[in-house]
Order: sequence, then C-alpha cells, then structure tokens
Amino acid sequence: MSGLFLETSADIGPILRLRLAGFVRSLRDSGFKVGLAETRDASRLLCSRMIQRPGSLKAAFRSLFCGRLSDWQRFDDIFDAYWINKGVKSGVKVAGTSTRKGMKTIRELIDASGNRQETIAGDVERLPGEEDDATDDAPSGRREGASIAETLCKVDFRHLSDPEAVKQAHELAERLARAMRIRLTRRDRQKRKGRKLDLRRTIRRSIAHGGIPIDLVRKGPREKQLRLVILLDASGSMNNYTGVFTRFVHGLLDSFHEAEAFLFHTRLVHVSSALSERDAGRALDRMGLMAQGIGGGTKIGAALADFNRWHAARVVHSRTCVLILSDGYDTGTPEALGDEMARLRRRCRRIVWLNPLLGWQGYEPTAGGMAAALPHVDFFAPAHNLSSLEGLEPYLARL
Repeated sequence: MSGLFLETSADIGPILRLRLAGFVRSLRDSGFKVGLAETRDASRLLCSRMIQRPGSLKAAFRSLFCGRLSDWQRFDDIFDAYWINKGVKSGVKVAGTSTRKGMKTIRELIDASGNRQETIAGDVERLPGEEDDATDDAPSGRREGASIAETLCKVDFRHLSDPEAVKQAHELAERLARAMRIRLTRRDRQKRKGRKLDLRRTIRRSIAHGGIPIDLVRKGPREKQLRLVILLDASGSMNNYTGVFTRFVHGLLDSFHEAEAFLFHTRLVHVSSALSERDAGRALDRMGLMAQGIGGGTKIGAALADFNRWHAARVVHSRTCVLILSDGYDTGTPEALGDEMARLRRRCRRIVWLNPLLGWQGYEPTAGGMAAALPHVDFFAPAHNLSSLEGLEPYLARL
C-alpha cells in the first residue's frame, strides 16, 4: 500500500493540484458534501497508478465523494465533463471548467507529466474556473445569468420542464426567502429600538443607584416578535408547486427562531425540525421521510382541525401570521373548513393565503373549500412564480 498511496499531495505537481481543486469546487457547487479529508484522499489517489486508468479513477472518486443516492446518480456526468471533456449533460452543474482550447483533459495531463516543469507556466494561466479579466466573456456571462434569473422570476412554476431551470428556480426561491427573512427581522429590531424613553420612570429607578440612570425605561409595552406559521399543501393537485414552495419555506425557516412549518395532505405533519437543516438536500430528504402520503388527496379542513386542537395553543399568539400555501381544493365539507378557519382567525393576528391558481388567467375562487375559507383570510394573493412570492414581503413588513 505504501507504493500505491503517498502521504502528501506535493508529488502530484501544481498542474494536477489545480485541476483537482477545480473538480472539488465543481462537486461543491453541484451540492456534494466534500471536505478537506476527501480532498486529501483524492490527491493521494492521483499520486497512484490509478491515474493511468480513468475508469478506475472514476470508480474510486465515486466511492470517495458520493454519500447519497442523488450524488451517485450525478457523479459520472460531472466527472466525464470535467476530466474527459465529454461535455455537460442537462441538469448537471460543473463549475471550474473552461471552454478555452488550452484546458487539458486527464489523458493530456498524464502525457504531460514527464515534461511538467516546461508546462507549468502555461497551465497556471489556464486555472480551472478562473475568469480572464481581459476578455469580454465574463461580463456577457454575468448579463446572461441575470437575464435568465429575471425570466425565471416571471415564469409559472407549472411551465418549468427543463431540469436545470427547475433547479435554478428552487435555488432562487430559497435565496429570495432568506433575503426576505433578513430584511424583515432587521426591520423588526429597528422597530423595537424606536420606542421612546420614559424619563419619569428612569429617574425613579435611578434613585437606587445614587441618581445614576443605569437602567433606561422605555414607554409602552414591549411587542412580541412577529411569528410566522406556515401550512404547506403537499397534495397531488399541488405537485407542480410543492418543490419550489418547500425550498421557499426552507429559506424562511433557516436560522429564523420565530417560525414553524407544517405540511398537510390527508393528514397534518410538523416539519420544522426537518426544515431547520442548513443543507437543503438533507432537509428535503428528512421531510420526505416524515410526510408519507405526499402527492395524494387533500383534507384541508381535517388538517386545520388537527392544527387547532394539538398545535395552535403552542405556536400561535397575538403576533402570529399564519401563511397557507394551497390551491384550496378540499375533499371535505366546506362548512368544516370554514369553521376551522374561523377558530384559527380568532387566535392569530393575520391569515395569509397564497394560491398558485390565482395567477392563472380567468381563475375565480368559487370552489366550495376556497369560498368557505376566504371570509376569514386577511390577504389573498397569487403564488405561481417567484415575483408573486416576492410580493409577500411588503405585507409582512407592515405587521
């Protein structure tokens, strides 16, 4: 074994070391969990004779870098695109690669290993993923990326069929939610800081400290922080929207203490613990295990009854905004849904209902369940694309 692996990565040379760094960056950009230990082991593999056999090297790298089933399914495409120049298939993100002709494949690196010192300078100028400031490709690439994001913001989620577009929409939804969360919590802190000083009570309290106003007393009762409780419909009729909504909710709940999330279809499931995972992939995997039966029928009235009975007293107070993401299709009776909505409305501050069908041309909320729920809803808005989700922030900021 000592002849196969070396203790350090110094012997692989600067060319392979830079290429390995670019490959690791590609895997991380594609959602792989790659740390320093895996990178060090990969450099040892490159020191071995395995580099002479790309097929064996691919299998070794696959075992080293893939910890989930989704990683195994995508790894071969990323490896081939980066090391063998077979191109990038749809839905595979490969960062650190370049379209310039000077980039070397793994076979070319092997052939050049005997004459490494003469080619170091040329290869350093062609670092994987390094942008050339002197060319006009980078600005145009940034403009193209911005235009793609702007287009995705206006596209109805049900019209997204390309895997890469769906993936970008999911990432944009989570990024939007995190930006909203940061701005909303910052405004809430500033609002609490803005209360006026109660001079009389401050002076009275300072007597115990020899007249020194150590404790400043503010006027008015201290308001509770706005709490967000999210109820996400995961029934079959919401299949085109559930994925994006889940990433949006994950972005809101990430490091947001005053928030709870529930998922419902034919039953109600508390998923806050799953969505509190920082890694989006792991959060969705955990939520999928907890919410068995996803994609089936919808019993909104029964789910709200369970919520009001078992969870509302714990998670809902006078500063709570309940956010419901659903198309309003309910297999139960409209009367039961209306009664549960009324009970919930008496307990919370606001009820916001985001309906993706509201963005469809000609849609009217005349279905039995939706019509029964509307009288108890404070804010009824569409949620069929990213722009409509962004419109939620001004309303929450006023609460």
